[in-house]
Amino acid sequence: MTSTTPAPADHDRPRQISAPPSPGDRVLRLGLSAAGLSVFLIMGLTAFFLLIRGAQALRVAGWSFFTEQRWLLSAERFGIAAVLPNGLLIAVIALVLAVPVALMTAIFISEYAPVRLRAPLISLIDLMAAIPSIVYGLWGLYFLQPRIIGTSRWISNHLGEWVPFLKVRTGDIGTSYTSSTFIGGVVVGLMIIPIITSLSREVFSQAPQGEREGAYALGSTRWGMVRTVVLPFGKGGVIGAVMLGFGRAMGETIAIALIISPAFVFKGHLLENGGNSISALIALRFSESDELSLSALMAAGLVLFVLTLVVNLVAGIIINRSRSGAATND
Repeated sequence: MTSTTPAPADHDRPRQISAPPSPGDRVLRLGLSAAGLSVFLIMGLTAFFLLIRGAQALRVAGWSFFTEQRWLLSAERFGIAAVLPNGLLIAVIALVLAVPVALMTAIFISEYAPVRLRAPLISLIDLMAAIPSIVYGLWGLYFLQPRIIGTSRWISNHLGEWVPFLKVRTGDIGTSYTSSTFIGGVVVGLMIIPIITSLSREVFSQAPQGEREGAYALGSTRWGMVRTVVLPFGKGGVIGAVMLGFGRAMGETIAIALIISPAFVFKGHLLENGGNSISALIALRFSESDELSLSALMAAGLVLFVLTLVVNLVAGIIINRSRSGAATND
């Protein structure tokens, strides 16, 4: 009998099969890489442009640019301490109103709507997202505002005693309840409902079919399946959609400029007349700006740009780390 020498370990390894990329693959890869890098380039150039143009105002105002509530360029007393909190409040009000409606709509389209109605409903939501901002602003100014004054007055009279920021301190119904932060938030909330609905529905529709069927096999109802499978799977995606809606609400310009009565003071009372946001400030003051005023508006735009960028980055991180942001197998 003869003994055989075992083959070297390297011979037992599976061979790596790889095909050289074709010219079309190289072109596609270069095109995609260039498109991805162009996004970072454009964002960096935008930030650099705002920083250069706003540097003069930042040098003149210093740190008071973030604490000053007045906008007196002639006296070199200007800042965003009033418009930035008002813009945040408008976005928060919009989210409070939009998120429940958007989530219920997304769940209905994804899980409850008949199959033949889903495509028309999805198209309708996409169409609502395409409506221009000025249409929402005009609708809010001429249709919604006269009809919501009674609601604002009821909230102030019945809830203002326990919740101070809901109290209107003057009683003139003709002017005190109009052009308020609350009305602006309602209009912006209607604008971001389609965005949150569309993104949430897309996430819910990607819930694994195997887990859906497993929930039904264990005797779950449809709502039980949605509560135990669909909602946990889409949690991260929903949070990302809400934060993207928040960034959209922070940057809204035309609708707020049409509805809100500009005021450079932070009142903290949501139902009272007066308020402002950074985007509306830029839109209203840009045409009448001199060199220093334009620099101050650019500095305000830089703050809004950074804030919106941070919100979108956090939303992207949450989506990528969530289960709904990863690939799943049915």
